Amino acid sequence: MHSGATLPTEILFPAKQTFTLATYTDALLQPDEIRGRTLCTLISQGTEIGWANGETFPIRPGYAAVFEVTAVGAAVRGITPGMLRFAMGAHRATQTHLAQHTLPLPQGLDPQMAVVARLMGVSMSTLMTTQARPGDAVVITGAGPVGLLAAHLFRIGGYRVTLVDPDPLRRAQAGHSGLTDCRAAMPLEDPALRGQVALVVDCSGHEAAVREGCQMVRPRGEVVLVGVPWRKLTDLSAHDLLGPVFFNLVTLRSGWEWELPVQGRGFQWESLLDGYNNAPHSILGGFARAMDWLAQGRIPLAGLVHVALPEDPAQLYADIMARRIAAPFIVLDWTAQG
Repeated sequence: MHSGATLPTEILFPAKQTFTLATYTDALLQPDEIRGRTLCTLISQGTEIGWANGETFPIRPGYAAVFEVTAVGAAVRGITPGMLRFAMGAHRATQTHLAQHTLPLPQGLDPQMAVVARLMGVSMSTLMTTQARPGDAVVITGAGPVGLLAAHLFRIGGYRVTLVDPDPLRRAQAGHSGLTDCRAAMPLEDPALRGQVALVVDCSGHEAAVREGCQMVRPRGEVVLVGVPWRKLTDLSAHDLLGPVFFNLVTLRSGWEWELPVQGRGFQWESLLDGYNNAPHSILGGFARAMDWLAQGRIPLAGLVHVALPEDPAQLYADIMARRIAAPFIVLDWTAQG
């Protein structure tokens, strides 16, 4: 794959807010693994900048990858060189994964679109676990990459979706993608919605949005926290949140995407002493469903994907932090590597 002394490269965060391109050597391929040439990877902007501002280094970032299989472990069946596979992979020129943790791309799906399925998975767990039912009103707060996709997921699922974000650019992008009810503020004065909403999915991480969500839902409605509260943004106290939760009978819960198992399975009778073990929904199943919907064109992404090269990570992440990239989705093209 890489001839002579040329080593593959990867993006590395060696220290806080430090972004470099480093070389690496692939380890020996294990029997249950597959390896391939990376075509593209997806940047999760909030998560990766959060990592870069953390305390533990080095970090090899990355969120999703599509790669062309070039080598298959001896125990792997049904996967051959030349196939395209999706995985939760890092920003690097090659991908090595357990075969069972990868998925085939639907026929005709552009790899640079396929990686977006990883961000769809963040709110897919909420879609799979909510008590709200198709036809119910759902409010999504925060129209960044995760919130925009969450709104589309619930729209596809048959819900009546309202998307809320104060940023006019984000609302315009959401409208361009086909979302019709995009508002600058929580519609607390709208009698058709306040007290009628079954579910609020907060993708902003903003405590004021969470409090307003608790004021918005119907009694016994859900408010699910998908957005990461990276920092304190207001002077609201816990009491400001507890009142609406208590008096409006709100179910306030985490939107932890890993609530579901990575892989689903049917009943395993020999394991029933360990408890209920059927898993009809899973993380990988959500990714597969997301890619199918992308392949069907059910989430229009034209003009919303920024494609960059990985050669200068310092400049790329500086542009992300300075919000110089308007598109909500950033994909790295690795096809020129190696």
